[in-house]
Amino acid sequence: MDSKTKRIVIAFAVLMVSFVVGMVVWMNLATEGAKRKRQLAAQKRLQEQQEALAGNEDVDHDLVETYHLDPARDPYAFLQDEDFFLQEENETENPEKTLSLLASSVLKDLRIFIVDGNSKVVTGMKPEVSIRSTDSANKDIRLLTDEDGDGILYADGFAPGEYEVSLTPLSGYQVDPEPLTVSIAQQVSYTVIKDISFLIHTEDEEQVDATKEDTAVNQAQEDADGTETNMRLQDGVSIFGIDVSKWNKEIDWKKVKDSGVDFAIIRCGYRGSSSGYLIEDPFFEKNIKGATEAGVKVGIYFFTQAVTAAEGVEEASMVLSLCEGYKMAYPMFIDSEGSGGGRGDKIGRIERTEAVKAFCETIENAGYTAGIYASKSWFENNLDMEKLSGYSIWLAQYSSQATYEGEYDMWQYTSAGKVDGISTLVDYDLSYVDFENNRMRIGPAPGEEEENPDGEHPDGENPDAENPASYTENGENTQTLTPEGSDTITVGGETTVNAGQAAGVDASVDVEGP
Repeated sequence: MDSKTKRIVIAFAVLMVSFVVGMVVWMNLATEGAKRKRQLAAQKRLQEQQEALAGNEDVDHDLVETYHLDPARDPYAFLQDEDFFLQEENETENPEKTLSLLASSVLKDLRIFIVDGNSKVVTGMKPEVSIRSTDSANKDIRLLTDEDGDGILYADGFAPGEYEVSLTPLSGYQVDPEPLTVSIAQQVSYTVIKDISFLIHTEDEEQVDATKEDTAVNQAQEDADGTETNMRLQDGVSIFGIDVSKWNKEIDWKKVKDSGVDFAIIRCGYRGSSSGYLIEDPFFEKNIKGATEAGVKVGIYFFTQAVTAAEGVEEASMVLSLCEGYKMAYPMFIDSEGSGGGRGDKIGRIERTEAVKAFCETIENAGYTAGIYASKSWFENNLDMEKLSGYSIWLAQYSSQATYEGEYDMWQYTSAGKVDGISTLVDYDLSYVDFENNRMRIGPAPGEEEENPDGEHPDGENPDAENPASYTENGENTQTLTPEGSDTITVGGETTVNAGQAAGVDASVDVEGP
């Protein structure tokens, strides 16, 4: 490298060093200047505070001495800070940390739900709720604690009137400071509970033991007289259908429709025999969607274990909630039968009738047709049917002829039916009412008195000759029967039926196969 180049390189290096040194000096001066400004500002504020305190005779000197505060500083200065009481942003952004209350009342009671900002019931805590009447003359004040931590509290025995419900503040949560006002009625209000979804459980929840909860006893099976038929009855005055639940497993509804099934009554859920939980049937959604898409008309049933009218309203509210959006061609039935010693077996005829009536009234008030399902003996011994008139009756009696003396719209005559598309045995039902056509009766149910008791046809002809009853198995193997005779029918070499008169006349059935 020649001398000229060296001089240029040295000059450039000196220039760079000078630049760096200059930057460092400038930054130090800037930092010192900012620090000096802060010191001057602090001194100015201190001087202003001292001047303010000098003329302030209201300063709490005891407070200053007790807590060893700086007498030169105003201990109440934070009150002048408009942002001091604002909650931190992260406290309000998380909806799971925001709590509020929902409440409903059916009859002199109060059910309270503690929910978060996502409208989900909050569990795992033991919050406290206060209930106070707005009537100054009513001194009823209650404190409830969610001891089991399920986010739901219940109390009854309230006098009618308006009540304010408040949630006690909880550390780490933002609690709605405004009390919730709830009206408690003196009589049962047969109206839908809007927040019923918080009470609905599923069988896959840890706290639900379906083996202890889903324990309905088939009373009709126990009362069967041995003359029932598992063949399809076609008497010319009824519509053929089935009823299904989780016990029928997966169903191919297109095959069911193609086999000649016109309607299906689908179980949407049940109340637990042990816990009293409202539990959705795990196959309900699949069944109602599949049946509807296949063109099978649907109705609903719910197995009750209600012990009060209030619980009857809850059960109806659950049914209406689950069925929202689906067309109901058939009624919504409450299934009233034994539970093998469950909670529903421990009440009397009066309480059970009140619970069933509450269910039906709530369904009817919502604009649907309500009905009651039970066996012949259950209707006769466990319900006061005089107080349940006007609702659709679905009779279960496994016999060649229904002998129930009351009026009924549908008859479940066997639980041993076979339908293509269903792998299990299934209940067979006949409907004597066209529910889609303003509940028009198609014809008299078996055992009901004909309009012409002498048996004479208006035209002088024999009606039985025109409309002989017949049994059909899966749309095939049909045997026509006349009232005067009896026949033996063999289906596939397995099932033999000795049948006499059908649809209201005596018959005997001997089923050798399933």
